[in-house]
Amino acid sequence: MTRSLTVVASVLGALTMLVAIAAIGGMAEWKRSTARSMRRLAGAGAVEGSARPPTYRREQLAGLPEPVVRFFDHVLTPGQRLVARARVRHTGDFAQTPGQWKAFTSEQLFSVRPVGFIWDASIHMMPLFPVRVRDSYINGAGSMLGTISGVIRIVNAHDTPGMASASLLRYLAEAAWFPTAFLPGQGVRWSAINDQSARATLTDGATTVSMDVHFAADGGIASISALRERDVNGRSEAMPWEGTYSSTFLLVDGMKIPKSAEVSWILPEGRVPYYRGDIVRIEYDYVP
Repeated sequence: MTRSLTVVASVLGALTMLVAIAAIGGMAEWKRSTARSMRRLAGAGAVEGSARPPTYRREQLAGLPEPVVRFFDHVLTPGQRLVARARVRHTGDFAQTPGQWKAFTSEQLFSVRPVGFIWDASIHMMPLFPVRVRDSYINGAGSMLGTISGVIRIVNAHDTPGMASASLLRYLAEAAWFPTAFLPGQGVRWSAINDQSARATLTDGATTVSMDVHFAADGGIASISALRERDVNGRSEAMPWEGTYSSTFLLVDGMKIPKSAEVSWILPEGRVPYYRGDIVRIEYDYVP
């Protein structure tokens, strides 16, 4: 009996070691793959310099809806340089199942021209083996890849019209963290709704998305709402979706950006939050 237990323990120990080695290798390859994608996006967003870097001027706001003008007055100052890329680190909580919140950390790179982003997150859903998720929108295509420790794939969705739409809408909502991307000439079109709201529309290639932006009394963005594509039993369906932004702002390089945000699906059974994130660090590259 003792010998049998010893053999079982040895086998389990060997299997545990093999799993650990596979996980280490998987995580290393995941990091290399993310780094390659980020270099690809950063390279695609490279722009030529000019004698005078482009900046925000208040006369650019002529003809925009009044709440949008108040927004730019609140978050920018004349002479603000235009963001070419933004690098963001977040911490927060993610709920794959409603109400089951798990801590995450993430690194994200945005490109304004061309439009794109990569979000690389580590979600602590189980001890020792984090779930790694990489969302991206590059060259007009959206994708989502999820793995356990970079080894076992649990989600792999890409190259569909629904993914492109969902990913481009995510980019548009998260442009609140680099607000010069909302300016005229940066691709976003604004149309009036009422005194406190306006619709933002963005077209990239064959994909067009819109969201309704609801502004706070001080001019900042309070929330956004839209119909966003979501996978339902293998089919893409447009469903109500919203994001809310904190009233606490960070002042970074002269721009006011919300410190945190919460994202929810609005389902028949009610509002279902699934993302709560706080900015830990944000850095910008500017159009030269």
